Amino acid sequence: MSQPPPMSPDDARRQAIREHNLRAAAQNTANERLHVDPSDVAARFPFNGRWTRRDWAHASLFATLGALVIGLVPGFSNAMRVVEHAPEITTLALPLPPLPKAAQRAEPQRNWEVVRVEPGQTLGAIFQERGIPAATLHRLLDASPDRQALARLRPGAELAFEQAPDGRLLAFRYDRSDTERVELSVSGDQVAKKVIERPVEIRTAVISGKVGRSLFHSARRLGLSPSVINTLTDEVFRYDIDFDRDVAASDRFSVVVEQTWREGELIRSGPVTAAVFTAKGKPFTAVRFEREDGKAEYFTADGRPLKKSFIRSPIQYARLSSRFGTRRHPVLGTQRMHKGVDYAARTGTPIMAAGDGRVVSVGWQGGYGNTVVLDHGKGHTTLYAHMSRTAKLRRGDRVSQGQVIGYVGSTGLSTGPHLHYEFRVNGVHRNPLQHTMPPPEPLTGAALARFKAETAPALARIREVEQVLYASVSTDQDQRVAAAGTGKGGKG
Repeated sequence: MSQPPPMSPDDARRQAIREHNLRAAAQNTANERLHVDPSDVAARFPFNGRWTRRDWAHASLFATLGALVIGLVPGFSNAMRVVEHAPEITTLALPLPPLPKAAQRAEPQRNWEVVRVEPGQTLGAIFQERGIPAATLHRLLDASPDRQALARLRPGAELAFEQAPDGRLLAFRYDRSDTERVELSVSGDQVAKKVIERPVEIRTAVISGKVGRSLFHSARRLGLSPSVINTLTDEVFRYDIDFDRDVAASDRFSVVVEQTWREGELIRSGPVTAAVFTAKGKPFTAVRFEREDGKAEYFTADGRPLKKSFIRSPIQYARLSSRFGTRRHPVLGTQRMHKGVDYAARTGTPIMAAGDGRVVSVGWQGGYGNTVVLDHGKGHTTLYAHMSRTAKLRRGDRVSQGQVIGYVGSTGLSTGPHLHYEFRVNGVHRNPLQHTMPPPEPLTGAALARFKAETAPALARIREVEQVLYASVSTDQDQRVAAAGTGKGGKG
């Protein structure tokens, strides 16, 4: 004879309630039979075999109350139901698929502590700070193929250490290059070397924004690195834009730049492929192009080199304190011609050569104080005065444009630290802020055709971005930006 299936806990509880109610009803019935006289019942509830309207009303009322009790009282309706047996559940033991080999080989979590090299720090000092013996360091250097590089750590380089709770060095790692990481594991006197490949991805990004309160902070907030910002101000646009006086908060910039990503992290930006800087109401365009000799330069959109014979200002981030022309001399107190322009700056600020040239004189020159005079050929000379000190130059030395030739001071007839800068053509003083030089020769022939083919994609990208971001700009200005606009296409 088969056994009934076991009841669930809920069904058992309902069955218990039902049995308890039945036992209570039976007990009440027995008590009434023992203590109540039948004649009293007949006298109390006379019934002659026929139902009156009153009986029907009472019966209907009791039936309604019973239905309400069954529907509303929790558990009562469930107790009155017939117990239904739950379906039988069968459990099968199924074999799990084997783990992938990669998961079986997964290494446990490593506890690496990353250290960033500070300026002036050496590898020996870093190991000493972490309590690692010098003997361990020497074993690592002997096992590493990059001993010379580790001996000359660059500031900002990242090193990582894995140490046991007692301080013993378990492993040491460093980046040999952007794509290779070297890990040295220490076990007793043995050192095991492992080279880990770290693939990188090159992407081309278009970053556009407005100058706002500060070009540097606005560009940094958008993701441009300090080196890229310096390239824009000190190399690309320094011939056409004076970033101390020509730039307003409403001016805008767009840059096409190559970005190097590794494992989801941006590790390097540059070089600048193309850029458009709108200042003084007009766009200035620059695109990077490599000549046949492999030398990269920046050109305008029509293929003319941006580098000019002379830079706008031989000193960066300085205030123009005195212009070219007649004025009252601040020391002598007489009206006399001011044959140059003055740039106020802190003592020690570097002064650059305005163009390629040869040193004519260097040293003290009366009221000029410490002075350097350069000859740039074709009758052009420049003079830099009131220096606190000059660079290590001698007469006849060749200097290149942008080379530091001295430092701001207040020597000679000067009331404060500044640079006095003169520009002469065939011995005649000219206003360096107004004198224009003939533009350099543009690309021609096959070089120009290759230039246009290589730079057109980047210029198009800048145009697309600026048309979306600055749709409110006048049509005429947009057309000029479009003509000036986008850079060399790249990877990514």
